[in-house]
Amino acid sequence: MATSPPFPTYTPSPGDGALRHPHWWQRRWVRYGALTSLLALSGLVILALVRRQTGTEGFLVGLGLAVLPVPWLIAAFRWLDRVEPGPWRNLVFSFAWGACAAALIAIVANSFATKWIATSTADPASADTLGATVIAPIVEESAKAAAVLLVFLFRRRDFTGIVDGVVIAGVTATGFAFTENILYLGTAFGTDQLTGDRGIASVTAATFFVRIVMSPFAHPLFTVLTGIGFGVAALSAERQHVRRFLLPVGGLLLAMGMHALWNGSATFGEYGFFAVYAAFMVPAFALLTWLAVWTRQRELRIVRAELPAYVLAGWLGPAEPFALGSMRARRMARDYARHHHGRTAAREVARYEGYATSLAFLRQRGRKGKAGTDFVVRERELLDELWKRRDAARPALEYAARTATPARPVYAGPGPTAHWPAYGYPAAPYAPYNPYRS
Repeated sequence: MATSPPFPTYTPSPGDGALRHPHWWQRRWVRYGALTSLLALSGLVILALVRRQTGTEGFLVGLGLAVLPVPWLIAAFRWLDRVEPGPWRNLVFSFAWGACAAALIAIVANSFATKWIATSTADPASADTLGATVIAPIVEESAKAAAVLLVFLFRRRDFTGIVDGVVIAGVTATGFAFTENILYLGTAFGTDQLTGDRGIASVTAATFFVRIVMSPFAHPLFTVLTGIGFGVAALSAERQHVRRFLLPVGGLLLAMGMHALWNGSATFGEYGFFAVYAAFMVPAFALLTWLAVWTRQRELRIVRAELPAYVLAGWLGPAEPFALGSMRARRMARDYARHHHGRTAAREVARYEGYATSLAFLRQRGRKGKAGTDFVVRERELLDELWKRRDAARPALEYAARTATPARPVYAGPGPTAHWPAYGYPAAPYAPYNPYRS
């Protein structure tokens, strides 16, 4: 028996969540238009600057080589984000910001700072070293962190934890590295054209090996530390203002420090670069990869732990908490819907999975007293979205739960289980909670 109405009785008033008479600069199309124009203008300027420095032929060679790691990195971050997939527009914005706005800021600021230091000290060599090890890490990481900050502030509903921070930061850094690699590889190709070097002994081959083969993850690795700081801040209660400020700043400082160590490795002697790479970069990459995968598995456990409350209330079917807490079962549900009802049904199942995951995370924050003031409204919205898609999603998820692990009991609500012979035994009632507790 359901403990709450089977369908939301909440009807938002016309003024809920929106301004009745917004100013022109507060309209969505104005904001989107301004942001798109800014990124497009930045892209055109950075394109002109890179092409002027590398030449047309060098630019095309650099572009062709620099694009190689991009699909793999984007796919890796998208895979990590499969539990609660964020909208594509956030990823497109992040990549565009990194490739255009952040790269333009870095080129202009780094060049200006290095020239100013060289002029002030009359020592160009020291200016270049100082620019690479101090100025560049500060400028570049700050420019990339701006994209994470913007998503954190203006897309708060899409930014709910560590994985979201890692994905946004990683995609931003991938875009930045893409533009930077075009510049470095194009410049190396121009040098080879002047010297006549070809093949493995060329500067282009060496640059490609170091930047594309050995360290395509370098920039994402640095900026992910900033993303983790924002992600932990997103998990904090809204009243913890100092914590929510210091965590992103701490992540940014760590990113700058790691970036400075990486750039300064060339000054540590003949084998300094390889020493830093083997002793620091590879272990740090392995550790952060493990942390990201562990966090993803933790998210699945949260889904399995939180959704049974909505089974008791009649919103979800008994099989759904387990199916939604298993990536294999989720994939099987989408495949089932696609095979029996077409691609539209599969997309509806995917959306259902995403909304259910958001609902589980929202409930966890409520139980821990970290929910925002819009907790009730947001919960109703998510339940409404699930209810609209229940006819397409419920049979697919029940099939996936039976097929993925047919011998494992799946959660069933209180009362007789005669209608659910395939799903085992009922679980204990879920404890009530107050999302606004102190």
